[in-house]
Amino acid sequence: MIRVNLLPHRQIRREAKQREFGLMALFAAIAAGAIVFMGYTVINGQVETQLERNQRLDAAIVKLDKEIADIKDLKDQISAMLERKQVVENLQTNRSQAVVVFDELSRQLPEGMYLKSVKQQGNVINVEGVADTNARVATLVRNFNTSNWLESPILIEIKAVTVNGVKQNMFTLQVNLKAPKVDAEEAKPKNGLQS
Repeated sequence: MIRVNLLPHRQIRREAKQREFGLMALFAAIAAGAIVFMGYTVINGQVETQLERNQRLDAAIVKLDKEIADIKDLKDQISAMLERKQVVENLQTNRSQAVVVFDELSRQLPEGMYLKSVKQQGNVINVEGVADTNARVATLVRNFNTSNWLESPILIEIKAVTVNGVKQNMFTLQVNLKAPKVDAEEAKPKNGLQS
């Protein structure tokens, strides 16, 4: 019987398969390295792009913060100017206020009474006076209610006194000062041009 030794043939096939496996493993490692490198490059590029966007946004935010600070300064200046304007307008309005108040008090004062003192604190006017009867004081309060310059009268005290044998009533009241209402026709600016 003939004996054939197949061991070298099997060993050669095994070595060829091992070489194929080694080559495939090497190609797989190279492919995996290339994929990792490409992934790293793509991700790194996206990170750099996002960092550039963030830097642009930070620069825009700094610019906007500066503009907001400028706007706030302008608003503060406008507010200060409006306050000054209001003070000047109040001074202009209040310049003749004492004359108007005394004129209004004299117009609203019924006969048979006179005032002893008039004091103003802010928009509140304290009035002390003497009247013949309580009805005249009630008339004065009603007159103050219908006045263009005075409002919300409050009778604080009224008491009967005798002066030179004549019975009279001393009273104290408070009244608030108000700006007069202007009619709509008077509020419109007058224009010299007619069509």
